[in-house]
Amino acid sequence: MAVRLHARPARLLGRHPWRLVIVAAVVAVLLVAVAIVTWVEVEAAPSGSRGAQVIVDVRAGTGTAGLADALAHSRVIGSALAFRLWTGFHDVPLILPGYYAFDRGEGFGAIAAVVGNGPNVFSLVVPPGFTVAEVAHRLGELPGHTGERFLALATSGTVRSPWQPAGSTNLDGLLGTGSYRIVPGLTDATLLREMIGRFDAEAARLSLANGAAREGLTPYQAITAASIVQKEGVIQKNLGPVARVVLNRLAKGMPLQMDSTVLYALGQDGGAVTKADLALPSPYNSYLHAGLTPTPICFPSTAALSAMLSPPPGNWLYFVVVEPDGTEAFSTTFGEQLANEALAQKRGLP
Repeated sequence: MAVRLHARPARLLGRHPWRLVIVAAVVAVLLVAVAIVTWVEVEAAPSGSRGAQVIVDVRAGTGTAGLADALAHSRVIGSALAFRLWTGFHDVPLILPGYYAFDRGEGFGAIAAVVGNGPNVFSLVVPPGFTVAEVAHRLGELPGHTGERFLALATSGTVRSPWQPAGSTNLDGLLGTGSYRIVPGLTDATLLREMIGRFDAEAARLSLANGAAREGLTPYQAITAASIVQKEGVIQKNLGPVARVVLNRLAKGMPLQMDSTVLYALGQDGGAVTKADLALPSPYNSYLHAGLTPTPICFPSTAALSAMLSPPPGNWLYFVVVEPDGTEAFSTTFGEQLANEALAQKRGLP
């Protein structure tokens, strides 16, 4: 008798086709998951060297998604989606608002570490009237810098200005004012060269050498005079007449007799000058010595330098503050100056 064989496996599979569907779906999901994980890991740790440094502005209230978009927009990362997925499995610290410096092609872990330390890009504001010592003090308040190190470099003569006289190591008056961006890795030497370059560009725009020659000054003398004008004039409308007073006194061989020069010798920014101060035996004491101070006493503004190169005509020899807003009155005789001083005193002005 013949034996009939049954194809049991085929019948079983035919009886339960959903098992194949489930197995196929699970395998597909696993393959997709592996592909996504692999893609995210590749995006999180890009190969090759890093690119240029870029600054990303992170606004208040920015979350992980917003940070991912900002990073992708700046091309720090290749995919905002990959970063968002990565943060789902990694701790990302609280995102503080501010400016951050990243390198293009930086890994996600390194980005998270930077964000965890807070903003790493800062502004150094150098206003007109500042000195190198004051810049050093302000820079020393920023992470990664010390005032002592910057001051030592700035006074060493290693980094020089083209307007600096031979043998001088004093950069007062020769650095550009305004705001400077302090990024991670910025050296003091690089910053100092940037500040010198900014002043040089402004001097070129104002035709410093030609303007100084018109007034019978060397470029360095014009910068020095402008620094005194900055300190003595302060506000815009005073600068031109103060510049004319400086030139008139120099032409007559009169001492400038300006408090700002004594204060510079004392290492002070503003304040009253006493009788003892006026007797200070310093070459910067313009009460005791005729002519300009040996060096500029601060960084002049563009307006002060321009006023020194193109001062208005006038015979003034004296001035004093007579208005609360800093307005100065100018006079040609000492008698007129005494009258203006009496007016200032009556108004309670120092």
